[in-house]
Amino acid sequence: MTVFIILVIGIIVLYLFTIFPRLSRKRDMLRYHHTMFAHRGYHCAQKGIPENSIKSFRAALARGYGIEIDLHLTKDGQLVVFHDDTLERMCGRPDTIEDLTYEELKSCHLLDTTETIPLFTDVLTLVRGRVPLLIELKIPGSSTQICEETFRALKEYQGPYLIQSFNTMGIRWFRLHAPHILRGQLSSNLTGEDLTEAWIFRFMVKHLMTNFLGRPDFISYNLNDLPIANVWILQYIFRVPVAVWTLRTPDMLATGKKHFDMQIFEKPCENY
Repeated sequence: MTVFIILVIGIIVLYLFTIFPRLSRKRDMLRYHHTMFAHRGYHCAQKGIPENSIKSFRAALARGYGIEIDLHLTKDGQLVVFHDDTLERMCGRPDTIEDLTYEELKSCHLLDTTETIPLFTDVLTLVRGRVPLLIELKIPGSSTQICEETFRALKEYQGPYLIQSFNTMGIRWFRLHAPHILRGQLSSNLTGEDLTEAWIFRFMVKHLMTNFLGRPDFISYNLNDLPIANVWILQYIFRVPVAVWTLRTPDMLATGKKHFDMQIFEKPCENY
């Protein structure tokens, strides 16, 4: 019986170790509570305002919303703002950002508009600290060069921002090399998706059991995949801030505002 109790206690301790966040920056996270982040900017394809475009960021700024953006690293090491794994949906070609240089990307137009794929530095220059940025790092492989380039680009930036990624190794990079930057673990029902990553790793990220590597300051989770036990434990036991995405209906937005700390939303073609 004693051995059994010791075993159970050991399992609980190990479990808590895997999901434990960083708690020392809770005060710094308070400034982001109740922040609404426009998902990929305040975009509206019907109005000629593509997602992750300079137009969409101007629209978000005009309304005082925080801005959620996605970063990829080009073949020649340039940081660009773009979401998808390939250019097919937004630009009508099958290439990936990582396989093209920035010069090659300049000819790509977003959803047949005049808008092109922005450089991260151009977005920073546009925003100038007026609203918070929520920056998702797209890390398709094992290289963390994008983390280094993002850190370099942000060194002189004076505005508020948060870093997040599905790839825990990217979050770990900031833990080791730039611990002053607030970082978040992105997650969702990854085991229910057809992805190339190993199932066990997707399972661990889904249940936030890779937190021991990145020790995130906040969690960013798909609202459609909640509730889930580990998010509940982190939110209500450890008081870790939770952002939810992507809120596309009034009911989802109301739920996000009522139960969570930050909201990543879209309002399709409203208020233009």
